Amino acid sequence: MILSHTHKFIYIKTYKTASTSIEAALSAVCGPDDVITPASEQLMQTRQQQRAQNYRISHPQVPKRPLLKRLLGRPERAYHPSVGYYEHMPCWRIRAYAGEAVWRSYYKFSFERNPWDRQVSWYHYKTKSKSSRPAFDAFNADKRRAYVENWQLYTLDDAIALDFIGRYENLAIDFAKVLDAIGIADEATLPLTNVSGDRRKDYRDYYDDASRDLIAGWYSREIERFGYQF
Repeated sequence: MILSHTHKFIYIKTYKTASTSIEAALSAVCGPDDVITPASEQLMQTRQQQRAQNYRISHPQVPKRPLLKRLLGRPERAYHPSVGYYEHMPCWRIRAYAGEAVWRSYYKFSFERNPWDRQVSWYHYKTKSKSSRPAFDAFNADKRRAYVENWQLYTLDDAIALDFIGRYENLAIDFAKVLDAIGIADEATLPLTNVSGDRRKDYRDYYDDASRDLIAGWYSREIERFGYQF
């Protein structure tokens, strides 16, 4: 996520929505006092020169690291909640850390994607290190591993809490709207990052009736709110 005091915006980073590209583009226009969180995934060439900054904070609501991990000397992960601001951070926590005045006055935005398409991208991402990739249906059999928590990132009390949510399907157009809204039109360019080269072209090829309905049930709120169809 990015909290820019320079341009007065908050970008909430969702999963599998070209978020690394968006973050790379926005971080390039950030000032020295802005918050840029580290990324858990391997950084692409476009982002390697851009440092994460100002994400470690002292705040009463920052959760402490589990005692067992501290006793075992496990390294602290910079993209976990115990550092302060972190990568895929829900809006309720950003609001608490940034304060009400910043939350209300800054332009807040994120991006979303057709859940059936997004699930295929998530499947490829989560299984990319497997020597033998499990079948798509087998991956989805474990909801704890397979569920994508985007809705929880940009909502409060089950209602959208941001000023704008762009669509992955209209990425260039909606990103241009964001830049115009925060007053930096034509100052940022979306790089191409984290493209999976081994997935089938049409996400619908991964589904049968049962898996289509499963995903429809998991993500019914996104589907209803944004009017997505299979």
